[in-house]
Amino acid sequence: QVQLVESGGGLVQAGGSLRLSCAASGRTFSSYAMGWFRQAPGKEREFVAAISWSGGSTYYADSVKGRFTISRDNAKNTVYLQMNSLKPEDTAVYYCAADWSVGSLVAGGGDYWGQGTQVTVSS
Repeated sequence: QVQLVESGGGLVQAGGSLRLSCAASGRTFSSYAMGWFRQAPGKEREFVAAISWSGGSTYYADSVKGRFTISRDNAKNTVYLQMNSLKPEDTAVYYCAADWSVGSLVAGGGDYWGQGTQVTVSS
């Protein structure tokens, strides 16, 4: 069992930056691939980024490539999403997820989910 708690969301102007954090409980965190997803009002949840258990492989949605960076610190049981050059269309609730398979995360799935953190980008 893994429990995930996101933090770091907020209101930022277009062009600004935010760093989201997702703290995980459990001693097996380093065994899981981790991912970030988002859901805007009236839209389906979409994949944003994923990282393998070791941190050696990362994957991004085309819409965030070059602007967002996913990373993890297994010693701190935490995964991060650094978001730069934010746009109003990045406004959404951001969720982190854990899965044994990074491929499952990229495909939109996840075994464990956090409650989400709101990111609002003003124009």
